[in-house]
Amino acid sequence: MTTSTRGAGKAPAVLVLEDGRIFRGRAYGAVGETFGEAVFSTGMTGYQETLTDPSYDRQIVVATAPQIGNTGWNDEDDESGRIWVSGYVVRDPARVPSNWRSRRSLDDELVKQGVVGISGIDTRALTRHLRESGSMRSGIFSGEALAADDELLARVQAQPHMKGASLYEEVATKEAYVVPAVGEKKFTVAAIDLGIKGMTPHRMAERGIEVHVLPATATEEDVYAVAPDGVFFSNGPGDPATAEGPVALMTAVLKRKTPLFGICFGNQILGRALGFGTYKLKYGHRGINQPVQDRTTGKVEVTAHNHGFAVDAPLDKVSDTPYGRAEVSHVCLNDQVVEGLQLLDQPAFSVQYHPEAAAGPHDAAYLFDRFVSLMTAEGAQRA
Repeated sequence: MTTSTRGAGKAPAVLVLEDGRIFRGRAYGAVGETFGEAVFSTGMTGYQETLTDPSYDRQIVVATAPQIGNTGWNDEDDESGRIWVSGYVVRDPARVPSNWRSRRSLDDELVKQGVVGISGIDTRALTRHLRESGSMRSGIFSGEALAADDELLARVQAQPHMKGASLYEEVATKEAYVVPAVGEKKFTVAAIDLGIKGMTPHRMAERGIEVHVLPATATEEDVYAVAPDGVFFSNGPGDPATAEGPVALMTAVLKRKTPLFGICFGNQILGRALGFGTYKLKYGHRGINQPVQDRTTGKVEVTAHNHGFAVDAPLDKVSDTPYGRAEVSHVCLNDQVVEGLQLLDQPAFSVQYHPEAAAGPHDAAYLFDRFVSLMTAEGAQRA
């Protein structure tokens, strides 16, 4: 990525898709060039949390909501220490932010962090194209990076695909750290950072959990050195088929029958550890309005998603695995994609979406309570 100065409303810019489709608009944020997989997010709010979600590493995010930036940028809502998206595509950027928490404009923050964007294009047409043709490699070009269309297309087509990409180590913490419990400490959890969002350990801390966040390269010895009551595997970017290290660690945890909870990438890792395959979705689920049914209760939840891969597990039967019986616990009502797994003979479960809900609805917050219940039951059994 190369960047220079602020460009919103000034320099011309183009978005080039790998299939040759081109959208022309104006530079937004930094001026230069950037590459990534073009994906769309359907959330009407929460752009700050989206942009700072490590799961969006190497992706150019298209906002389907027509106006973005109304509430500016604050210093409280970041989900990590930086913006992770490769680029940002919006239709109508707010000219002046208006919110009591705002400290600067979204445009200014994109410039500050060197994120190349484009505005003023028909994001509805772009979203429909991605739905029909699938997420694909793309590039945003402005300023000195502009060139003939065929040259820009060649640059895009030279980029790596998301399928087969191993990215979780790029975004994970390099050093372990601790998020203390709020109030009385009740449990200790080892959380494997594969691209964790800041709200996730906070949700656990609210429930009296001291969270030890460990690097993606953590070993079984590292995990059990903190004497965990439970182990958590986080969300993260890239293709789960490349995550051999996390799968091996998950397998070790399952063998010990320690209470286990995974979300998003962690759900895919559990799927692989149980012997299921994973596959790339055509255009994925991204946004904060996805309907999911909890098949254990029949309840339908509105949930926050960010995933381009899914677990290939049977919906219509209980499966035998090396760790006992497993079943699909949650399913997306839009397309019947697996949205959760649970073991029936030991304390382990996962979901494909984001119960920490930053941003998004809080329908799935009970899943953290379910994790607490597993650790409580395990502790009582040991006692």
